[in-house]
Amino acid sequence: MPTPQPTKKRGKFRKFLSVLGPGLITGAADDDPSGIATYSQTGAQFGFGQLWTALWMLPFMTAVQEACARIGLVTGKGIAAVVKEKYDKKLLYAVVFIVVVANVINIGADIGAMAAAAQLILPIPFTVWTLLFTAGILILEIFTTYRVYARILKWLALSLLAYPVTIFIVDMPWKEVLRSTFIPHIEFSFAFLFIITGVLGTTISPYMFFWEASQEVEELKEKNILESTSRHSLKSFIRRMRIDNASGMIISEITTWSILVVAGAVLHKGGVQNINTAADAAKALEPLVQSFPHSGFLAKLIFSIGIIGLGLLAVPVLSGSAAYAVAEAVNWDSGLNLKLKRAHGFYGVITIATIIGLIINFIGIDPVKALVYAAVLNGIAAVPLVFLIIKISKDKKVMGENTSGGLSTALLWITFIGMTTAVISMFVMMAKG
Repeated sequence: MPTPQPTKKRGKFRKFLSVLGPGLITGAADDDPSGIATYSQTGAQFGFGQLWTALWMLPFMTAVQEACARIGLVTGKGIAAVVKEKYDKKLLYAVVFIVVVANVINIGADIGAMAAAAQLILPIPFTVWTLLFTAGILILEIFTTYRVYARILKWLALSLLAYPVTIFIVDMPWKEVLRSTFIPHIEFSFAFLFIITGVLGTTISPYMFFWEASQEVEELKEKNILESTSRHSLKSFIRRMRIDNASGMIISEITTWSILVVAGAVLHKGGVQNINTAADAAKALEPLVQSFPHSGFLAKLIFSIGIIGLGLLAVPVLSGSAAYAVAEAVNWDSGLNLKLKRAHGFYGVITIATIIGLIINFIGIDPVKALVYAAVLNGIAAVPLVFLIIKISKDKKVMGENTSGGLSTALLWITFIGMTTAVISMFVMMAKG
């Protein structure tokens, strides 16, 4: 008797879900509080002027993350370990330093944004919220497996669906939106180039490079096939990884596009061009709930849940990727599935990076502005790292028959040239005053 069609479809969908892993988590972490703040500020400041970046960056971020994941699968090592083994140690230490500094600043900005968002719901002092979030993140990251932790937090991340839903509630100039999505618009001003460097940095971020490569290695370790992966099964893993990676990046960029559209339509059109507080950013969601009593509070609640959920997801990715980089550089045992007693150094880096990030919030930096500046720093730091990824992914001694093909190489070089141009142009405009 033939299998009913719905059962077949359910089976295919379950099979697809089973493929999702590091790529999906990396994509979700890409829309962290830094991303939400940067995209909201971009939409508020420039309206739909940078909407095209969401579509045009998709193939490039996908190519970069695919290359990183493939390096992890083929070598069985993270990015830092490969650099240490095959290239100059000075280069390795420079790479690790860039990642750790950028990640620590991002951690601090994310913790600050979570605390500011939480204050919209419960007006507890900022200091108390930052301490609670820091303690909670460290306890969960050190004493539970990240797989269990991420499974819980993915449900909180669903609050980001508020942005796509809001698009269809607001009176949207669709002709302008579609034109801005497909046709690039560039302004040669410091403000425009500064924020576009931030958009690039929060989308194609250094921490994602190290995280996804190391998580692919964790997947191989978990299945006990790190040393015994045959050529056939490796190709199978690469195929699965590409589906996972592409799915995560597509979901990430749909979210990015939605935030830019909503911020442009609600904030920019409403005369809000600078986001100074979390409450300013939350106003973008007010049309979603304006028919309800206390709609302002409800918008803040939805916004806060999204910021907090994604912050709780992203901070372990940031501290974890820094810990992977340092541990691989000095030959420490590393992995979020290892117990504390087996990986003191690895968890030590996670703890120190998170605590320094916490301290950043008490040196007088506004948390919303810090998120945008952290994104710009990531944009600057990503330039040499993308070059390094191109070099590794094309090296036959490292990658064997799994070197980057023509399309992958072309996309990686365009990414490098585009990000380099944005950063240099920003500094030129800064020098010109």
